[in-house]
Amino acid sequence: MDPKRRCTKSSCEGSAVATLTYSYADSTIVVGPISVYAEPHSYDLCAAHADAVSPPRFWEILRLDYSAAAADDDDLLALAEAVREPRRQRDDQQNRLADQGPSARQAPAPMPPPEAEGSIARGHLRMLRD
Repeated sequence: MDPKRRCTKSSCEGSAVATLTYSYADSTIVVGPISVYAEPHSYDLCAAHADAVSPPRFWEILRLDYSAAAADDDDLLALAEAVREPRRQRDDQQNRLADQGPSARQAPAPMPPPEAEGSIARGHLRMLRD
């Protein structure tokens, strides 16, 4: 996390403590803890601006506790491991398949060219006669 991140509201010099994101599909605004990285479609806000966010008509706002300290390193490592585990399993499976030799699934046999009744065939192009 970059400690120098500032509030994205114009003329605000406050340090960012929360991140605001939109879910257009759900018509929801989420204000939560500051994200690890600055994202292009999210907004870093200071505490005053994060508390003052109001949703447009017919939208909902979801406020997560951003005042708490950032997650422990153990929590972040556990999350990273949870994300990496499926990838490791997939890579292991691909390595096992590669070690077994040629795949049981072979490429289909090429299709025979179409019958040239009433047409002229040249490579991949055909011209139909009237």
